[in-house]
Amino acid sequence: MSPDYPFDEAATARAVIADDGTLTGWNEGARQLLGWTADEVVGRPAARLVEGSAPEVPGGRWAGTVTLRHRSGGTLSVWLLAHHQVPPDGPGQWLVVTPLGPGGPHSPDDPLESAALVQSPCAVAVYDERLRLRTQNDAMSEVIGLPGELVQGLRLSEIGGKPQSEELERHLLQVLTTGQAQDVQTYMRAGGEERAHAWLARMAPVTDAEGRVHGVCLAAHDVTDNYLARQRLHLVNEASVRIGSTLDVTRTAQELADVCVPALADFVSVDLLDPPDGGDPPARVRAPVTLRRVAHRSLHPGTPEGLVEPGHTAVYPADSPQADSLVAGRTIVASSATGDLARWLVQDTSRRERYREYGFHSTMSVPIQARGTTLGVAVLSRSRRPDPFSADDVLIAEEITARAAVCVDNARRYTRERETALALQRSLLPRRLPSTAALEASSRYLPAAQAGVGGDWFDVIALSGMRVAMVVGDVVGHGIQASATMGRLRTAVRTLADIDLAPDELLTHLDDLVVRLSEESGEGSPGEVGATCLYAVYDPVSRRCTLARAGHPAPVVVPPDGPPEELDLPAGPPLGVGGLPFEATELYLREGTLLSFFTNGLLDSPGRDVETSQRLLREALVQPGPAEPAPLDETCDRVLHALLPAGGSRDDVALLLARTHGLPASQVATWDIPADPALVAPIRKQVAEQLSSWRLVEASFTTELVVSELVTNAIRYGSHPIRLRLIHDADTLICEVSDTSHTAPHLRRAKTWDEGGRGLLLVAQLTQRWGTRHTPEGKTIWAELALVEEE
Repeated sequence: MSPDYPFDEAATARAVIADDGTLTGWNEGARQLLGWTADEVVGRPAARLVEGSAPEVPGGRWAGTVTLRHRSGGTLSVWLLAHHQVPPDGPGQWLVVTPLGPGGPHSPDDPLESAALVQSPCAVAVYDERLRLRTQNDAMSEVIGLPGELVQGLRLSEIGGKPQSEELERHLLQVLTTGQAQDVQTYMRAGGEERAHAWLARMAPVTDAEGRVHGVCLAAHDVTDNYLARQRLHLVNEASVRIGSTLDVTRTAQELADVCVPALADFVSVDLLDPPDGGDPPARVRAPVTLRRVAHRSLHPGTPEGLVEPGHTAVYPADSPQADSLVAGRTIVASSATGDLARWLVQDTSRRERYREYGFHSTMSVPIQARGTTLGVAVLSRSRRPDPFSADDVLIAEEITARAAVCVDNARRYTRERETALALQRSLLPRRLPSTAALEASSRYLPAAQAGVGGDWFDVIALSGMRVAMVVGDVVGHGIQASATMGRLRTAVRTLADIDLAPDELLTHLDDLVVRLSEESGEGSPGEVGATCLYAVYDPVSRRCTLARAGHPAPVVVPPDGPPEELDLPAGPPLGVGGLPFEATELYLREGTLLSFFTNGLLDSPGRDVETSQRLLREALVQPGPAEPAPLDETCDRVLHALLPAGGSRDDVALLLARTHGLPASQVATWDIPADPALVAPIRKQVAEQLSSWRLVEASFTTELVVSELVTNAIRYGSHPIRLRLIHDADTLICEVSDTSHTAPHLRRAKTWDEGGRGLLLVAQLTQRWGTRHTPEGKTIWAELALVEEE
């Protein structure tokens, strides 16, 4: 007896037959019908109980009359109902049942007899107090596909033979025991239906005049249309939530395929047109069409149906559903029943074999169109589902595809703008950092993972006197506009650095520029175009570094033998605020000090505070082990690995590392110049002697001419005190003459009869470059000469 069914099961003869024909179950009703006990038949072939040949049983259910052998030696003609069942955890089997009769005549006043509405269009069945079918009307017989007189006396689970039938029977028992009516909705294929329907089962107790419950009346209503409408609405809502979660074309196409399988199709492919030169897709599509597979999804693991792998292209000829739908600009439904599918497959042998192998019988090709542009096509195919695509299926597929098309177009436009901005950004950043005697440097730039390319930049600028400027900045915003603004600011910084402005003065001029850019943008108020910046100048002779920042993160300094520390620099206002001062800080750096400059994208990570990020940065900058200092490229990679999440940063990241070098005092010579032009010759002699000690005799003649011109000009036009300084490294010799006058000399072309005015022209022709830098005490005229040190 079933634990959910408290009544006598012997009113039904029940047997269970394994797929190999062996009897595995035999109840008391079967013993009463044929006389055989369970011990006598279980484990033996069921065919031994059949008189003559056993009937053929195609499909999942069979009903008919069979002659069976009685234990007494006689035969018995019995009507049988057989269901094929496949348990989730075992082999298949057949459930064979037949009723043993209602057990005698019934009174005309029996409420069970008068309950069934035989002529009602609503399917009605009445079950007695043992939950066995007493009677059903013609509509119910049509639904289950069996007449009522054959199944009378069977339980609902025995008539239906499905898990949904057992669920309905449990609700029947609740109605019988509680006397309370219930409404239950289920989705199943009834015996008389070719496809599954949605049913609303209304169950009510059958009572007599005194209110005693004698059974249950079951009325079944077909609510398939309402059910499918709700399913379609749910599918559209799900598509609006799941499709377009990112601005990635491939991810969006895959989301479209995932939504449609298995709700609408058994296999879905999404193919897009390749736009020429990265532009917009063609306005008109003509066959044959070349499409790139972007995504697909199948009911089968691994998507074995896909002939084209994602990322690869395929050519679709005319008469193919893909080409026809793209050319026509509308949905094309093709099926094997109408012959449309066969006309195309006859041209493609490999595809025909694949369709035959997996049983595809219907396809629906939906163009992916957005903003008047055709982007590609989504092809939905059915194999397991026996019904072809209906008009309602076409509507829902077009609705989902239209939503996905807008997301694909947005992702395509975003990707194109991102690639353009990234190309612009990388073209504006330095291709390689200059090699200087003052420091060695390494850098990294990573665009944001999702927000788009921003305006982060870095630079290393060689200044006069072997000094080096280092700059890191971050423009507010993302996209091409931010990259373009970054390019303008980087150019401005290089221009201002070329005239040797102090860091705080440079930021002041840069702030004025950002204010003007904000006004030119038409926003109407300062601060609409904003940026942060940090500017530092390192002098390898004095080994002093001067820094100033405008709202930018402070750098981290790692001494050669000490722990990392964040420099305590005045923050300063961001660029673009206008009218506020900037303050510079000067500090002494020992040989081998590591400077770390970065933008805030390095520290900004979801789920982590800034203090934790700063700690991770300091730990990553520390040299692992007592060995020689690690290469800066290796340190850059270690920092990015420690601080950035696997999926990339939410913001752009610019990182600049620099390890300082000091210039030995032996490579610097300084003289105080008297205010007497007659003493220029002795100065030239001292310079020649110094070059000889540096083994730079070949550079003596040129250097003496340059020194003579610069010193003479300083004596004639400058203010005392005057100082001459020579600096040299492996390939450069620098001459500097300083005085306390703030008037800068100008290069001009002397006329033929002029007695002077050719000195600076001579200097410009003899040197690599020359220039003037202003200092708090006055100015310095400098000139650089290229040299090759003697062996």
